[in-house]
Amino acid sequence: MIIIDGHQTDFNVSNFNNLEDLLVKVIKDRDLGERVVTDVLVNEESFSEIYPHQAEDVDTSDIEKVEIRTMDSITMAMNITRELYKVVTLMSKGGSEVAELFRQGEETRALEMYQDLLSVVRDFMNTVTVLKQDYQLTSQEDLDKGIEKLSELFSEMIEVQEKNDWNLLADLLEYEFLPLVDTWKKIVSELRAEVRQAA
Repeated sequence: MIIIDGHQTDFNVSNFNNLEDLLVKVIKDRDLGERVVTDVLVNEESFSEIYPHQAEDVDTSDIEKVEIRTMDSITMAMNITRELYKVVTLMSKGGSEVAELFRQGEETRALEMYQDLLSVVRDFMNTVTVLKQDYQLTSQEDLDKGIEKLSELFSEMIEVQEKNDWNLLADLLEYEFLPLVDTWKKIVSELRAEVRQAA
């Protein structure tokens, strides 16, 4: 049994060799248009790939039911912008804590948190870039400036880290990173407003 958004399809699981073949064929044939796949449940359990094309390794012989859930792309964009605001708050809190740890001489803990912070910033920038491209957002000037400034600061912080200059890194976090992250609250609000207007 294959279900899409609560509706049973005429596809049969046994007609496919593996889960990837099934998903590709069903999604292509159903032409989801402006919808995005958000969840795949296999035998009532959530499935997500740990490595690329993992679905290819899932034999359909043990599968009784596949459920595919989708969401329209505008709702998806709204959800993403909501999450981005939470991430900005997280980046602000994390930057402040890391700077404080460096100032207290707790380099080991500070560096662990700093690596997490860098990872969050990278993911944030990637998400914003994808959102901008996929939804052709018009509030690009602030967005482009924000991405550029964050990228430049990101590079500078990595250079300072390589020199093990923890005091300078703490200064960069406190006096440049935190104010810059604060400007992203306004940018994300503008993104949300634009996506909401598109809806």
